[in-house]
Amino acid sequence: MAPRFALAGEGPAIPESTSDGLQKTTKFFRRRTIAVVVAGIVFIAINALSGAYVGFDFVGALVDIPGGFVWMATEFIPSVESLEKLDSILPALGSTILVSVAASCLAAVIAYLFAVLGSRSVGLGGPVPLVVRGIASLFRNIPTVAWAFILLFSFKQSDFTGFLALFLTSFGYLVRCFLENIDELAGGPVEALRASGAGYGAIIVQAVIPLSITSVVSWVLYMIETNIRDATLVGILTGTGIGFVFDIYYKSFRYDVAGLVLLGIIIVVIACEMTSNYVRRKIM
Repeated sequence: MAPRFALAGEGPAIPESTSDGLQKTTKFFRRRTIAVVVAGIVFIAINALSGAYVGFDFVGALVDIPGGFVWMATEFIPSVESLEKLDSILPALGSTILVSVAASCLAAVIAYLFAVLGSRSVGLGGPVPLVVRGIASLFRNIPTVAWAFILLFSFKQSDFTGFLALFLTSFGYLVRCFLENIDELAGGPVEALRASGAGYGAIIVQAVIPLSITSVVSWVLYMIETNIRDATLVGILTGTGIGFVFDIYYKSFRYDVAGLVLLGIIIVVIACEMTSNYVRRKIM
């Protein structure tokens, strides 16, 4: 096709390739907009039908949200009298922190061993990678609360029950994270060491661990943050830690003391997050 030249009084001619590209872009965004609108309508319809089926009033719930926040803001304010309960709150909070740190660190050590053995780049090969991934998937996909319920039948209400529930979930998550990290980072250096005749132990020590250690530390710090939050709910179920203290005062209608417990948990979580962010900046 002959090129089109601009006539006198006309604007600059637009090449046909550019015009076709604009039309395709316009059609793409039009289809994307229609798809988003349809998905939104379907989502709203499903929620409306589900709410009608179970008798849930979405409009009433949305109207009650401001009142709920106002009630929380007025009832959960710590009072001067609630400060007298610090002698029972602080030890429980410390116990929760120690259990969370211990579960995260032990899970990280064992998960790293499993990740090395199950890695596709440096693992043992054969069915081992599939078995390791299956075990990690099993532990990861069972929620921490469900683990706590299951373990209650065997270990009763104790700190060890909460520790084990946190450990099993952390193990599943960390194996998955470590596997992806090792497979991603350890390709070239591992092949170079193998070509030089290095043994399996030398490959792990000289390539895998140095390349993955910063990511391992970052994931462990993140898991500690997560476990401190989860340990509160687990403590309600297992009758231990800060979760149990919160449950006692909440059910006793001592909302001011329960608010002090929540404040302590918030301060610990924020402090842990700030510490982990600082450590990540230093090691990255």
